Amino acid sequence: MKKQIEIVLSPDNFNDKETLYKAAAVKLNISAEEISAVQQLRRSIDGRSKNPVFRITAEVYVGELPEEYKKIEYIPVKNKKGNKIIIVGCGPAGMFAALRLIELGIKPIIIERGKDVQARRKDLRAIQQDHIVNPDSNYCFGEGGAGTYSDGKLYTRSTKRGDVKKILKIFFQHGATQDILVDAHPHIGSNKLPNVVKEMRETILKCGGEIHFDSRVTGFILDDKRMKGVIVNEKEEYTGNSVILATGHSARDIYYLLHKCNIKIEPKPFAIGVRIEHPQALINEIQYHSKNKNPNLPAASYTLACNVEGRGVYSFCMCPGGIIVPTATVPGEIVVNGMSLSRRDSPFANSGFVVSVNENDWVKYKDDFPFSGLKLQQEIEKHSFELANKTQSAPAQKITDFVAGKVTQTLPATSYIPGLTSAPLHKELPGFVTNGLKKALEIFNKKMRGYFSEEAIIVATESRTSSPVRIPRDRETYMHVEIAGLFPSGEGAGYAGGIVSAALDGENCADAAANFILQGS
Repeated sequence: MKKQIEIVLSPDNFNDKETLYKAAAVKLNISAEEISAVQQLRRSIDGRSKNPVFRITAEVYVGELPEEYKKIEYIPVKNKKGNKIIIVGCGPAGMFAALRLIELGIKPIIIERGKDVQARRKDLRAIQQDHIVNPDSNYCFGEGGAGTYSDGKLYTRSTKRGDVKKILKIFFQHGATQDILVDAHPHIGSNKLPNVVKEMRETILKCGGEIHFDSRVTGFILDDKRMKGVIVNEKEEYTGNSVILATGHSARDIYYLLHKCNIKIEPKPFAIGVRIEHPQALINEIQYHSKNKNPNLPAASYTLACNVEGRGVYSFCMCPGGIIVPTATVPGEIVVNGMSLSRRDSPFANSGFVVSVNENDWVKYKDDFPFSGLKLQQEIEKHSFELANKTQSAPAQKITDFVAGKVTQTLPATSYIPGLTSAPLHKELPGFVTNGLKKALEIFNKKMRGYFSEEAIIVATESRTSSPVRIPRDRETYMHVEIAGLFPSGEGAGYAGGIVSAALDGENCADAAANFILQGS
């Protein structure tokens, strides 16, 4: 017999097997000795009352055992027919596309402009400590993509796009903890995800795939309206049956290259704002209703959203127990993002705090179509760099001063390693951003009493929430609307918003590209 139930446990004993079995027995009105196994399916924290609890959805087995976890068996590609697909980008969309192609018996060839996950560390130190930005190796570019060193959050609402559980199981199979299969908001951590990415690379290589690092795409090989391959580093040619383009939301040179080749792209709405940072202890107190957090409870998180004069204003990529990191991809710009290590034990909490951007906001760049939104994004990032005295010491302001229209004299401590520069962001951010953030702070403080605090600061600029450009594709075939054999994928194409949704999109594009081959290209 197998029954699915919900169990409520206190933080003191939620991880105790005996307590779990006893709670399940009470729920089913049987003795604990009759239970042969309890398998947790989902675990979340309910902090609505003064005493937070864990809510666990579980399957209880009586007289039988659950099936053993079955790994996906990746078989080396024999490639008898010579089929191969070029994948541009080794982020989640690209890596999961490659793994899916191996399942389908097709050879993937990944072209990645950045370095492997270990070699990237040197360039991350350079931007953190020396304010030097490597345009090909940074927090956004390199093996594993932007998510590898900026958190590894695996929560997604994109459940209709594909098998989310399969994506999580692939991460688990390559070294992530089993908790990600259960937690309502699964998270690997930027200290552990690099090893998971490395293991995924090894699977791809062992099964006959190729991965070429330090290989920036500088041209496309086109035969009329058919994509045949790519040119790398101005000289090397890689050809295949089709190309999956999974370059991430910051590969601006790819957008310009597509436009130069008369391949259709279009502007799309995105969001711009800041990172907001609080002491983690304050967020814990607000969310858990106590100054003394139970040690078994994780660092508290939040999700906030509202509408201000027709615009969405919302928190984005919230990092409990995290740090703010510099994520510019070219010199002369400042971009910030957030990350957490697996233990989420930093004394700070940070989150994107952004306002939606639409075509009315980039009207002064209308002559730069289809790069109008991208131009606005660049303008704001460059201005932040000027405010920071042309360093990566990001411009910042207390939120109380931001609302009051005052310059912050003394900034509180921060997690941001390159340091902060006090700046009057209430005047320097675009008017629609300032207006949206100010009004949202009042609304958010009603939802989370204490959120508007002297201890909280805003750090500019959070501007890469998504791509300001979309590469249009057919809904059914996933293929570009005009170019046969080109499959735009992931965040950079405008079809994903996080690690899991990008991975799902990569798998879907791999299936579509394989089907394209089977139909005779």
